[in-house]
This record gives sequence, C-alpha cells and structure tokens, in this order.
Amino acid sequence: MDADAAYAPPASYRPGYELVAERILQLIGELELRPGDRMPTENDLAGRMGTSRTVVREAVKILSALGRVRAHKGRGLYVADDEGMLGSPRWGGFFLPTDLDHVYMLFEFRRVQETAAARQAATRATPAELRAIEVAAELCRKGHVTGQAALFDQGDDDFHLAVAATSHNQFLVASVREARRLQRQSTIIGLNGAVGEHTAEAVQEHAAIYRAIRDGDEDAAAAAAAVHVDRTLEDYRREIQRRVFG
Repeated sequence: MDADAAYAPPASYRPGYELVAERILQLIGELELRPGDRMPTENDLAGRMGTSRTVVREAVKILSALGRVRAHKGRGLYVADDEGMLGSPRWGGFFLPTDLDHVYMLFEFRRVQETAAARQAATRATPAELRAIEVAAELCRKGHVTGQAALFDQGDDDFHLAVAATSHNQFLVASVREARRLQRQSTIIGLNGAVGEHTAEAVQEHAAIYRAIRDGDEDAAAAAAAVHVDRTLEDYRREIQRRVFG
C-alpha cells in the first residue's frame, strides 16, 4: 500500500484552523459585531475556543485572505470593513460558509442573477464578448482535462464574470462577483477546497450556456444557466453532507 494512502486522514477530517475559522465567524455574529468593530484578541479567542494561539493565528490568516477579518499590527483584530461583504449593513447579516441553509440561500441568489445575466447576454453580446466567454470556457475545460484545479477555478470565474459583463448591466456584474466571492468562502473554510466532482459536467454546461448566448436564444441561455447553478449546488450539498455525516 502507498505510504501516503496508509496515513490519509478520514474523509470527514477537518484541520483545527478550519474549524476555528468557522467558529470565529459564528462568534462575530453572536457578539453582533459590525464591519470596523474591534474583535477579541488572539489570546481571548484561543481561550474561548479551547485551542492554541497558533491555531487561532492560522484561522485569522484564512479569514484575512478572504476579506472577513483585518489584523492591524499593534492594534488587534477588526471585523473587515469591506463594503462588498455580506456582513455589511446593506446585506443584512453575516454569511456563515459552513451553514447549509446559508449556502442554499446563496445559490438561490446566484440562480436569479445568472439566469438574468445569461438572458441579457444572449441579446446584447458583441463578437469580442462572445470570444471572451469562449476563451474562459476553454480555460476551464483545459484545467479539468489536465487536472489543474487552479486553472479550472480561474476559467470558471472568468466565464461567469464574462457572461455577467456581456449583460451590459453593472449591477449584475457586481452581484455575480460578490456571490462568487462568498461561494469561494464556503469552498475554502467549510469544505477545505474539496468540491470538484461536478467539474466534467460544468465544462459541458458552460459550453451549453455559450452556445445559447452565441445563437441569441434568450430562453435557452437562461435555462442552461439555471441547470448549471442547480447542479453546482448539488455538488456542494453532497460534500457538506459527506463531511457532516461521514
């Protein structure tokens, strides 16, 4: 047996810093802290969560990279004041990346956005915009075929933002970008980057969306976008349940 396989962690394993990152987000909600508010210190967080300051520091690094927490040297930790995050007043509450209900709501939101964007794109696409969508879909396909997850993710982001841009509606562009940023938080914090069974189907679904937009078929574009979002949600649902129930 391969040595790595012999010592592979169980499927339900989650690193301590990942669990602590999730609990810090929950604590921010429980304390009703708002963007710009000062948070408990690393020592306080370690004490509250029964873990080491080192683990807390790693969790804070993740949350900082995701734009949820700001660490100011010599001043402490603060809830990020990024106006785009769902925790800001205009969004009405904190998004918890590992809460399945929150993930469902986020995908409901994505479905509305992306079907609307695809429908508009089918009537407004210029040749240059069609090319941008096609190039992004190909990058995503290449990432899948070569097993390069980062390349797939980049192509996936580029594809959805290119479709949104082709709608010629800046509100749709901004909302699609924000929803995908929050979805990435679920992937990184809640699922440790494990979502990916849907990649082969996603490549085909991207192609269907592109063809409908290229053909100027509004209904087909909207339907293809809806199918893609629904199947991506199913991928998330399976992975979350696998982690919860083992």
